[in-house]
Amino acid sequence: MGLRQVTVAYAPGKIILVGEHAVVYGRPAVAVPVTQVRAQATVEDATTGQGITIVAPDVDQKLLLGGEGGWPSEDPLARTVIATLKYLGLSLEQDLTITVKSDIPIARGLGSGAAVSTAMVRVLAAHFSLELSPQEVSQLVYEVERIHHGTPSGIDNTVIAHERPVYFVQGQTSQTVAVRRTLRLLIGDTGEPSPTKGVVGAVRRQWRRSRGRYESIFDEIGEIALRVRRSMEEGDIAEMGRLMDENHQLLRELDVSSPLLDSLVGAARDEGALGAKLSGAGRGGNVIALVTAERLAQVERALLSAGAERVIGTEVPPGGEGTPAMEISENLARSDEDAV
Repeated sequence: MGLRQVTVAYAPGKIILVGEHAVVYGRPAVAVPVTQVRAQATVEDATTGQGITIVAPDVDQKLLLGGEGGWPSEDPLARTVIATLKYLGLSLEQDLTITVKSDIPIARGLGSGAAVSTAMVRVLAAHFSLELSPQEVSQLVYEVERIHHGTPSGIDNTVIAHERPVYFVQGQTSQTVAVRRTLRLLIGDTGEPSPTKGVVGAVRRQWRRSRGRYESIFDEIGEIALRVRRSMEEGDIAEMGRLMDENHQLLRELDVSSPLLDSLVGAARDEGALGAKLSGAGRGGNVIALVTAERLAQVERALLSAGAERVIGTEVPPGGEGTPAMEISENLARSDEDAV
């Protein structure tokens, strides 16, 4: 029996730093990769005639592509495999076992679906000794994201495929952001799913009733995103923390926070976080806290004591000079659900 080739690839999660909800209305937002949680995809050569088998033990799913299994292109996992093999110019008649796992929490605004797809695209290319640029990976993942979200914004696939902080404006441009000083973030998971579609819909209804007031709030949030980008580039993390605090207060005015989210934010600030806010759609999901190395442990304990189900720590290291707008501006179609 000959040796079977086994290939493994990974992809991180992502978190929106500032700009939720306002980005749906044309204002900028900033998102960063979360490298301490990740999706893993493994490809192994299978016996001749097996076809392509996809195994996802986390969700107790097993798919057989080809033959009696057909080609279920509306399944995100199957769609990823089919789209990638076609893009690479390879036949779908392969004998492979593809296993996907992830420790990224689902429905918490951490990009779990895009991360799984990114890991799968990367592992298939690597298994056949082919190279894809981050932009090509992002493009393929975006097509799969359309199954999850209909018309996704491109936020998740761009941040995860490039694994760099991104500044984006819905429907316009996406730019990577240079970081001058290490950003230490704690992500406090409430354990409650964030009902993105419902929250976004509620904000839209309120916006229709009070457009002037809501447009003013969105303008303020957009200005915060611009200033946070500048703070990241200048290494002014104290200013960045203050801006996160301001952003959370504005999100409270949009009525997308919750008692638990506010409690976690308050606990983080009381223990010395430079800034803290909810992240994502709200009314569940996560809070993020910007911390110094000296206060990291205390803030983590405070989040757990205040009711966080788990705390994920991540760092965004210095580096990068940013990129021209058009360099990674693919796929920023409008989407209420994906861009909060």
